[in-house]
Amino acid sequence: MSATLDPVSLDKIASLKKSERMPVLFLGHGSPMNAIGDNEYLRSWQALGAEFGTKRARPQLILCISAHWLTEGWWLTAMSQPKTIHDFGGFPQELFDQQYPAPGDTAAAQAISQLVRQRGSVPLGLDMTQWGLDHGAWAVLKPMFPEADIPVIQLSMDYSRAPEDHYALAQQLKGLRDRGVLIVGSGNIVHNLRHMQRGAPANQAYDWALEFDQTIGGYLQQGNLAALQNFQKLGQVAKMAQPTHEHYLPLLYAAGAVQAGEPMRFFNTNFQGGSISMRSVVWS
Repeated sequence: MSATLDPVSLDKIASLKKSERMPVLFLGHGSPMNAIGDNEYLRSWQALGAEFGTKRARPQLILCISAHWLTEGWWLTAMSQPKTIHDFGGFPQELFDQQYPAPGDTAAAQAISQLVRQRGSVPLGLDMTQWGLDHGAWAVLKPMFPEADIPVIQLSMDYSRAPEDHYALAQQLKGLRDRGVLIVGSGNIVHNLRHMQRGAPANQAYDWALEFDQTIGGYLQQGNLAALQNFQKLGQVAKMAQPTHEHYLPLLYAAGAVQAGEPMRFFNTNFQGGSISMRSVVWS
C-alpha cells in the first residue's frame, strides 16, 4: 500500500475541490442513547459541528469508519441515498424513529475505491444496496450536522486483518483531507459490555479500563501514532479493554490519516458504565 494518495489521481474526483485541510476526528460514541435527549456527549458533538462554518470550512464530504460495519475485504457505501440503520435492540422507540437522510456520493465512492487499494492492489468494493449509515455513524453525525446536507460515505473494516493493515490502509486517506473530506472514526478506546455497570458515575472505571485508556491516551499525546497498532501487546489489560477490538479499530483509521506533528486535543475523557471510554480526539 502506498502511504498517500497521488495528487494527480485526486484530480479525478471532480466533485471534490481543493480546500483547506480538514481535521480528523475520533469520536467515542458509547451507548446509542447518547444520540437523543440532553446529555453531555450529544452537546459536545453539537459544539464540534458548530465549529464547521465558523472556525473552519464545512466539509464537502464525510468519510466515516464505524465500529459497526465489519466485512470480508474493505467496502465503501456507494448508493445515492444511504438508509439509516438501527443496528441495536432493547431501546426506546424514539431511538428507532431516528433518521439521518444524508445523501451518498456514488461518483466519489467509485473514485476513492480506485485510489485506495487493499493489499494486492485490489480496489475497495462498492456497496450499492446492502448497508447504509449505522448508528456508529448517524448517532454522532446527526448532532454535528443536523441538516443532513453533507454527503456521507461509510468505509467498512475487514475484521480478519491485522491492526497494521487497517492503519496502512488509513494512511492512503490523508490526501482526501485536502479535498474537503472530513474523516471520522467512530468507536471506543475501551469497550467491554460484559463488565458494564449501568448507572456508574462518569468518573468511575475499572482499573484495567483506566490503565488502557491512559496508555493509549499517552501515545496520542506523544504523537506516537504508530504505537497504536501494537495495542494487543499490552496483554491482559488489552484483552479486558477490547475483548473483540472492533470498537478500537476506528481509532487506527483516524490516526492513520493524520500528518506527522499535527496538533490534537481530547474531549469527553470520561467513561460510561465503568467499561466504555468516551475519550475523543480532534486533529487539526
